[in-house]
Amino acid sequence: MDISDLGFDNISLGHGSGGLMTRELLDRIIFRVFSNPYLNQKHDGSLIRTEGQLAISTDSFVVSPIFFKGGNIGELAVHGTVNDVAMCGAMPKYISLAFIVEEGLDIQDFIRIVQSIKRAADDSGVQIITGDTKVVERGKGDKIFINTTGFGPLHPKAKVSAENIRKGDKIIVNGNIAQHGMAIMSQREGLEFESSIESDTTNLNFLIWELLDRFGDKIRMLRDPTRGGLASTLCEIAADINKGITLEENKLPLEKQVAAACEILGLDPMFVANEGVFCTVVAPEVAEDIVHAMRDNEKGKNAVCIGEVTDEHPTKVIMKSSIGGKRIISPLIGEQLPRIC
Repeated sequence: MDISDLGFDNISLGHGSGGLMTRELLDRIIFRVFSNPYLNQKHDGSLIRTEGQLAISTDSFVVSPIFFKGGNIGELAVHGTVNDVAMCGAMPKYISLAFIVEEGLDIQDFIRIVQSIKRAADDSGVQIITGDTKVVERGKGDKIFINTTGFGPLHPKAKVSAENIRKGDKIIVNGNIAQHGMAIMSQREGLEFESSIESDTTNLNFLIWELLDRFGDKIRMLRDPTRGGLASTLCEIAADINKGITLEENKLPLEKQVAAACEILGLDPMFVANEGVFCTVVAPEVAEDIVHAMRDNEKGKNAVCIGEVTDEHPTKVIMKSSIGGKRIISPLIGEQLPRIC
């Protein structure tokens, strides 16, 4: 985008005034980048036609730094909401987008974020159809916060609910855990490794839809272990279903550089945030087929079955260590990784 004709280098309070400067920001950047028939109506909202059941999810993104290896806050916001809708068993189609921008943000950084949102939305098959932009005084924000709300139709075969989980069901994850959290933490701490750790932020909706097409209600539950990591997600599931979950430590997919970063910083990768990972609880008779189906997709190439549901130790998650011992995986208490998503 050519910004030479903008006439300003930074976001100012006037851009949030609702007046001429706001209109200039919207017309020259937002409407230009996200142009589509819904947004171009320029209403306070958007008119769409819907049929059947919809899944809706909203989220706010406050990650620091706003640019990190493998992504930035813009595409993270799109992927996060797209994936939350997908975890309901739905295909996201539309997103609302709201910015809270701190006075003084470099306009080139803002444009870079907006353009990354557009790319992520296009890659995910969603349209930005309404939104909002506010500006807060310098020192009362942290460059930029983003809120997104996504929605789309439920897959006709989806019956994704904790109440469908049974004893013997298998736990599968689609890829390596802890990538996103450690990409941000290693950047904050200035850690250098033989190969850089990059965020795994990506959209998972098409992979999920393919699995639902093929396996339908054999997929009992879908969750993306973002804040709190895989441990917190599995602990929540175990508590909700009043059953136990047993995990195999030597089956956890964990990249060596990520494991090393966790060790240096004293972090358990089970509690580190993910953005391109989901776990699913599936019927045991299709577990192997689901793993193979995932591995045929780039976003599931490291898929593995890591455990199963049991009637033993209800509400508890137990990890079987690689040396034969066992330990209880407790839910995260407090904030382990600040400003991670």
